[in-house]
Amino acid sequence: MIFHNHILEKPLTEFIESIFYYKGFMPDHSIERVVPTGHVFIIFELDGITRHTFNKKTLKPNGNYKNVWISGMHKDFLSISAPQDSEMLVIQFKTNGSHPFLHLPIYELNNKVVNGEAIFGKEILDVRTEILNKSEASHKFEIIENWLINKLVENKTPRLELVEILYQLQTKPISDHNTIIATYSKTQKHLINQFKTYFGLTPKVFHRIFRFNKILQQIQNKENLVWSQLAYEFGYADQSHFIKEFKEFSGFNPQEFIKSDFHKDGDTNFFPIDRKG
Repeated sequence: MIFHNHILEKPLTEFIESIFYYKGFMPDHSIERVVPTGHVFIIFELDGITRHTFNKKTLKPNGNYKNVWISGMHKDFLSISAPQDSEMLVIQFKTNGSHPFLHLPIYELNNKVVNGEAIFGKEILDVRTEILNKSEASHKFEIIENWLINKLVENKTPRLELVEILYQLQTKPISDHNTIIATYSKTQKHLINQFKTYFGLTPKVFHRIFRFNKILQQIQNKENLVWSQLAYEFGYADQSHFIKEFKEFSGFNPQEFIKSDFHKDGDTNFFPIDRKG
């Protein structure tokens, strides 16, 4: 498989986590589960293969996507296609970074995957065509970078106070949640509304998502996990609360997760659910 990760420079580094391109991906599964990470994505399909999202219980397709689509903030897991020989270019925004480019309240995309034309019109398809016409990854990245800089509206960036609170939620334990929220200069209701507009979800949901992703990192490649100890370490009221939240975000209870060796797959956010062999 060919994989390239674009090296970002300012001003895009303030808003974008990564831009990457891959070609020739040959997975051993056709459907994978994506856990919430606190990121918005713009995804360019470059292989002519229509992707699907799937019903969480029946795994029947409930959405079809081609060309370009946007994945908003998700509060729980999403099941998506993993086709053979795929080629894609992906923009992953930082949690605080998508609003200045999308120019709409981010909560409008919560728990949704939408076709790119719905947000950007025909221009996004023209960008895709330009990318397709370039053979070198560096040229594809140049096109995307120029387009993003053109879409960036600086006065739509969130205030520093909001970004600082978001950073505290990302880095501090959930036991500090109320203390972090109390630092906001206005009401809690105002903070929630601002978070939903600029980031998509509420501070409490983000804190839970950030905690869950830290847990996935903590258990990666670990043996003999003591779940009760892990639940205590990450501030859960009890083990049953921990198990309930683990299943809410991943679709698996912790024992199922470990039994399937997902903690050894090398990826903490994507998990195959129909692996062959």
